[in-house]
Parts: sequence; C-alpha cells; structure tokens
Amino acid sequence: MNGAGNRFAVFDARKAPGFALSDEQVKAICAPGSAAMGPLGGDQLLVLRPPKSAEADIFMEIRNQSGSEVDACGNATRCVAWLVMEETGEEAATVQTNAALLVATRTGPLSVAVDMGEPKLDWSEIPLKEPMHTHHVDVKLGPIDNPVLSNPGAVSMGNPHVVFFVEDFETVKPHLAGPMIEFHPLFPEQTNVGFARIDGPKNIRLKVWERDAGLTQACGTGACAAVVAAYRQKRAGRKVQVEVDGGTLHIHWRESDNHVILSGPVELEGRGTL
Repeated sequence: MNGAGNRFAVFDARKAPGFALSDEQVKAICAPGSAAMGPLGGDQLLVLRPPKSAEADIFMEIRNQSGSEVDACGNATRCVAWLVMEETGEEAATVQTNAALLVATRTGPLSVAVDMGEPKLDWSEIPLKEPMHTHHVDVKLGPIDNPVLSNPGAVSMGNPHVVFFVEDFETVKPHLAGPMIEFHPLFPEQTNVGFARIDGPKNIRLKVWERDAGLTQACGTGACAAVVAAYRQKRAGRKVQVEVDGGTLHIHWRESDNHVILSGPVELEGRGTL
C-alpha cells in the first residue's frame, strides 16, 4: 500500500501469533527490486496483530527499512485503518500503536483522516538531550556566521522531528543534510528531519529525511510536525495543505482540543503471499 506515495509492505499476522521477521528479512523485503515491493521498494514494513486494548480494532507494528521498530507513522495508520474499514464496512477504525490509540475516519473511497492527538512540545518528550525551548532549537549546519540551515522547530508526533524552514531545496540538499542532522548529538533517539518551504499561510512544500529510512515520498507525522513548527514560528496557519513528493496531505492543528488531524489519499497497490 501507499499513503500519498509513502510505501508500505503490510503483513497480516492476526491469525499467526508466532509470525516474526528478522532485521535482515525486513531489509530484504523493503529493498528496491524485492519480490514483495517491486522496483521502488518500501519505506516501512507493517505487521497487523490483534489489538492489545478493547478500544482498538487492530494493533500495528511498525518497522523501518533497517528493521528497527518505531512507535508512530501517520500514513501507515491511514492505510491500515482503510483496510480495517473495508473489512468491517464501518466509517471509522481505531488503530493501536506503541505510541497511542489513533482514531481514523473515511473521508472518501480512497481517502482517510486520522486524529494524531496532541503534539508533544516539551524538550523531555521529544526527546532532546538538554532542556531548551522547542519552538527554536540550537541546531545549525554550515559556517557559524552564515549557516545553510538554522533555527528549526522540534516536535514529537509520537516520534521525534526537527523542522527547518528553507527558501529552496537545491541549496539545502536534503539528501546530504538529512543524515547529518539525524544523528546530531542533541537527539538521543535520532530524529526525522523536515525541510519546509513556506509557499503561503495555507501552503507548505515539504521533504522529509526519515530516520533509518532516508528521503521518502511522504511522511505523515513529518507533515504534522511541519505545520505545528510553522505555526509556532508564526510562518503559517493551523490549517495547511502540505505538498510532498508523493502527493498532497491536509493538516489541521485544531485550536479546540490541540489535536492534529492528518488527511490524505491511500492506495492498495496489490495483494499476495510471500
């Protein structure tokens, strides 16, 4: 499946409690040209398991390309929720992850919105290595007197993000800057790195370097983090259309309850047995 171009290998292990994949198997399945994922490969691998809470319809295990397990992925949640709603015929589904219970609703035949909850903004929740305000964090790349990147915002959407605001992507080169920032000592659990170009108060163009995955066609939590960081730095509003390489995501950071709503397309590319 993919959500706005964010590609996933989705394994249904609800009736196979012993199902497990090694890190090497995950790498092989997600690799470009693999039998499972085709020439483009996959950004992450998802394992569907029975819910651990009575409030949830399903539990989603999330593995990065490297095999490491992570706690949150917005586009993966939307894809899995769509599968559940197709099975049940309902208009909503609750997906459980290691981070939270996430409620998703159908917004069209191939469109899903998910309530990602409140962003975590305290330095200890992201986490950062030391106390500081997170609307601006002290991370720079390039010469001290004329850095290429500086003044990012830090946000957790169940996983850590740092978001830089850029004029253009050619100067910044996300594929080179991303891995350097991912392992910056300020982020003890590494970090996802967003590069956001503000095209207006309701429009952001975004590229995201995902930790343990690299540049992806889309990143749902990254789009949420970009809007939160942009609003906190007075660069954009609370309701923003985010253009990523794979398509368009719609983000609404609601003032009423502080929750972030992520909406966008989903696509089932194929089914099979591996």
